[in-house]
Amino acid sequence: MIADKQAPPEPEITPRWPLTGEVAGEELSDRPALSIKIENSEQARPQTGLQAADVVWEEMVEGGITRFNAVYHSDLPAQVGPIRSVRPMDSAISAPYGGLLVASGGQAPFINSIRNAGLQVLTDDLGHGGFTRSSARFAPHNLYGTPSLFLDQADGGHSDPPAEQLEFSRRAEGATAVTDGSPADGVQISFPRATPSWVWSASDDAWRRSEGGDSATTEDAGRITAVNLVVLRVQVSTTAYVDPSGANVPETIMSGSGEAIVASGGRSLEVTWSKDGPSDPLVLTTSDGETVELAPGNTWIELVPTSGSSVRIS
Repeated sequence: MIADKQAPPEPEITPRWPLTGEVAGEELSDRPALSIKIENSEQARPQTGLQAADVVWEEMVEGGITRFNAVYHSDLPAQVGPIRSVRPMDSAISAPYGGLLVASGGQAPFINSIRNAGLQVLTDDLGHGGFTRSSARFAPHNLYGTPSLFLDQADGGHSDPPAEQLEFSRRAEGATAVTDGSPADGVQISFPRATPSWVWSASDDAWRRSEGGDSATTEDAGRITAVNLVVLRVQVSTTAYVDPSGANVPETIMSGSGEAIVASGGRSLEVTWSKDGPSDPLVLTTSDGETVELAPGNTWIELVPTSGSSVRIS
């Protein structure tokens, strides 16, 4: 008599955070993504809560300085700030994550664009809860927020967790930059009026950030570090909109394709970026057309203009 054959057991699927690729275990939450605009002027430093973000996008704004769009999901800091206003590219940056976008305010066309992209908008100007002013700093550099209170305001259409965006290897040593790239000790970036740089730290297994040659830190978590750096060379246009000082608002073009660099594990690799439309995710591919895999962990994405800015790998 032939014994019945049993089907092999199904392989265990390890839950991982969609925006970092890190093992989540029982901590995996079904909360939505939370994009928060954070200031990066000298008066805003050191920031609070920035190190807890899964992804941070650095974008150029008026005058050639930069501002952050920080995306939170796997970790929620107690407080975040200083919080500032939106810019025209924020809709295309945050749309693929879904969920909520938090800012101090913004010009009506920019806010409408974010809503039209499918995001729920929370701003201090519109009277939403979760914002507070600090007496330790002067306005407008003193607006802070509580992420848990922002999430409490998510409506039924903006409560789902984000979809996976970039691809991640299972282990750091399997990241594409590590397997295919060249050794890199640092990444130096020059915007018209901002000079962030990153140095690889083997002890941290991460890149350490500096601003204008000084260590970049946060008030709550010390030095700013990133497991992955993604540098996109992007086109920037001048819009007809102006800020309160009368300066024209620039817009980073967040569709099409261009040159890029990925850096993980003390190594870097030249790749190509593409983004079909505002609601489509960013895609990174090698020269062979293979999808780039990042190391599990947080990622900083530098939107560096092709004109008037530079990137150097050392």
